[in-house]
Amino acid sequence: MPNAAHNAAEPPAALYFGEVMHARIKPVAHRFTYQVMSLLIDLDRLDDADRLSPLFGVNRRALYSFHECDHGPRDGSPLRNYAQRCADAHGIDLGGGRVLLLCYPRLFGYTFNPLSAYFCYRADGALALIIYEVRNTFGDIHAYVLPVKPEQVSAAGIRQEQDKLFYVSPFIEMAMRYHFRIAPPSERVKLRILETDAEGAVLAATFNGRRAPLSSRSLLRAFVGLPAMTWKIFGAIHWEALRLWIKGARLVPRPVTEP
Repeated sequence: MPNAAHNAAEPPAALYFGEVMHARIKPVAHRFTYQVMSLLIDLDRLDDADRLSPLFGVNRRALYSFHECDHGPRDGSPLRNYAQRCADAHGIDLGGGRVLLLCYPRLFGYTFNPLSAYFCYRADGALALIIYEVRNTFGDIHAYVLPVKPEQVSAAGIRQEQDKLFYVSPFIEMAMRYHFRIAPPSERVKLRILETDAEGAVLAATFNGRRAPLSSRSLLRAFVGLPAMTWKIFGAIHWEALRLWIKGARLVPRPVTEP
């Protein structure tokens, strides 16, 4: 288990306020942005996170909440154990290290997370593994588990690649490759995903967020400034899909079975 002294230097949870951008590059150009609030939570310190604000709850009802059953195997089992199982499959020991999950919290009991990211650290503080957890609007979920290799790390962040294995958009083919560029959570967090085919870039998506403490004040700020965020995200996905269809984008049927 992670060393308590190592964890105590950081809060058990934090918020990141920022902008999400999606840009369809071809065959139909299309771009949109929206403001969001993301949650970063230490999966070893859920009880501590639960005490940060009366407006926030862990595995219980609150204005904003985090529920383990929304992620991983989605059976309510500890996500820290899930992350370790993912690491075990790659021969990585996370004992003594932190596992931080970046996601959207529930608002009034509802959430939709197109992408959640687990940042899995070794005991020495080195980032060992990133789990990219992807959802589609059909309720399906898939995890891309990518060990962090030394050659992927630079001053510009972490760069990783992965073939697309999971149906997400009805307007993008399956024969694609993801290119991830990540600046792990600190005072800022940055995520960029470029989706390419054999001829080049098809879609770019980014999130650039600035850290804020998880407090009642910050949560009230989010509630006033970002009302109905969950429904806005879900609605925006469908609205932008309709706009793409109107522009002439071709529909790609959903596979009968998912990997």
